[in-house]
Amino acid sequence: VQLQASGGGLVQAGGSLRLSCAVSGRTFAIDTFGWFRQAPGKEREFVAASTSTGSSTYYADSVKGRFAISIDNAKNMVYLQMNSLEPGDTAIYYCTADGNPYVVLDGRSDYWGQGTLVTVSS
Repeated sequence: VQLQASGGGLVQAGGSLRLSCAVSGRTFAIDTFGWFRQAPGKEREFVAASTSTGSSTYYADSVKGRFAISIDNAKNMVYLQMNSLEPGDTAIYYCTADGNPYVVLDGRSDYWGQGTLVTVSS
């Protein structure tokens, strides 16, 4: 499974960005997709996850109500819509996937994209 994240950039506080993750390869066993982020000097942290059907979604408390994860199975794409961005959201954002949702939530998947940088200015 290959994952390629894109869509990062520089945005002012209060603005919005949509991250994309292109999924390819042997995806038949993949059921859950997620986003993590890592800010400078900090550990990687969970942001959001969703099952492939969208029937179950998970969010970190820090982004709940501001971020939304979505899946387009026809296009093999995963999106993270980020609204009301704050300087504290500045980080490299990574997409991940696995057949087990708990593996994704714990950040233990073997499948990761290369990351895309989001910078939020105050």
